Amino acid sequence: MSDIAHSSVTLDGRFAREFKEMAIPWRAQEAPDPHLLVLNEDLAAELGLDPVFLRSPEGLLLLTGNAVPAEASPVAQAYAGHQFGWYAPRLGDGRALLLGEIAHADGQLRDIHLKGSGRTPFARNGDGQAVVGPMLREYIVSESMHALNIPTTRSLAVVATGRPVQREALLPGAVLTRVAGSHLRVGSFQYARSADDTGLLRRLADYAIARHHRAAAGAGNRYLALFQAVVSAQATLLARWMLVGFVHGVMNTDNMTISGETIDYGPCAFMDGFDPAVVYSSIDESGRYSYRNQPVVAEWNLARLAESVLPLLHDDQEQAVDLAVEALSGFRPQYSDAWSAGMNAKLGLRQGLDAELTSPLVDELMTLLQESRADYTSFFRHLGTAARGQAEAARGQVLDPARFDAWVRRWRALAPDADAMDRVNPVYIPRNHLVEEALAAATGGNTGPLERLMDALAAPFDERPGLERYAAPAPESFGPYRTFCGT
Repeated sequence: MSDIAHSSVTLDGRFAREFKEMAIPWRAQEAPDPHLLVLNEDLAAELGLDPVFLRSPEGLLLLTGNAVPAEASPVAQAYAGHQFGWYAPRLGDGRALLLGEIAHADGQLRDIHLKGSGRTPFARNGDGQAVVGPMLREYIVSESMHALNIPTTRSLAVVATGRPVQREALLPGAVLTRVAGSHLRVGSFQYARSADDTGLLRRLADYAIARHHRAAAGAGNRYLALFQAVVSAQATLLARWMLVGFVHGVMNTDNMTISGETIDYGPCAFMDGFDPAVVYSSIDESGRYSYRNQPVVAEWNLARLAESVLPLLHDDQEQAVDLAVEALSGFRPQYSDAWSAGMNAKLGLRQGLDAELTSPLVDELMTLLQESRADYTSFFRHLGTAARGQAEAARGQVLDPARFDAWVRRWRALAPDADAMDRVNPVYIPRNHLVEEALAAATGGNTGPLERLMDALAAPFDERPGLERYAAPAPESFGPYRTFCGT
């Protein structure tokens, strides 16, 4: 790995300097023939990076980690985690590197992180590689989540490496450049706690406060305030996932951020027909991370964070536990409030309406959608048209039209705001059949479908002529959908 001599690229290495116990200096594997597949020029501009440079041969070396600024300190980060409920004390970046931090246009730092950059000491039995399909999936879905106003890590670029990678078949390798508020995870705190090093745990918490939850610094118990802030951030995030029908697929504790950003888009998907039990991940045989279980799992993950920070909450173990339990008890009401407010917005109902009116209305609608397996995204968009007096499209998606008609009469009596509904109910999401179409084409060298899909997803609430296929549900022939993590 060589240094990059480009004055516009400045990467700090604060995490690498301050957490040597959790950062192994490492180098990316050489990409023999790098080729840019997709570049997020808007994000590049926000980071002060020149798209022309990033497209150049020298820029591709940066995006694959093969050449970095002289002051950068690429590291593989250490963390622990519960994976499908089983604790692993040493996970870490097995195929990823943190290149460093960079200033964003909003004045906050962002991590520049590579995924698929080669084996590290944390790789275990993995090959450290990534392939084009899964890396482009993360690019597509993370940028769609950003356009949907859901907190998320983002994707700067995907570069084909020119190295074939063995999976079920020989596939083209790729590296994703991920941008994040940070890569601090619940698993980061689990790792520090397992080291039985309260000093490290305290430094990590102080770093999280400074980076993400600055208001906690002024609290009487700053570490309790930090935990409460993470609980709040995750309660809001999970409600937003549920409101758009997003299924993460692998909600291990190492995939839950302290910042409240969605991270690690592996076997993820957006729900087609409404089914609370739906699971898309091929490895989630028990349904642990099904759509309906996501809030429950998030609370479970936060309990593991609480266990990790107990030494910081109070010197007395019993009092520390009491403080953690009380703080964690705030998750359910905060999630419920965020989900209820979001669902009322999806239905165009004004704030302040009596919950005795709105809750039964929402509950009955969810039952109708589940019984009908109605397409979740298009139904709510059609409901905006129903608020304008034309209910045929929404009515055609339910199995009991008479019951739906009765529901519509009660709903319209509350004067739903159709324009407000259109501002929160997307027309375009990364529909699974379209994502697979784009990934297959790009794997074969044709990025046209990817580019057209990204264009639709960039403005998800604005219906545009010529994009009808991007709003349409999957054809029946698409069949049961399964996603894979790509390793």
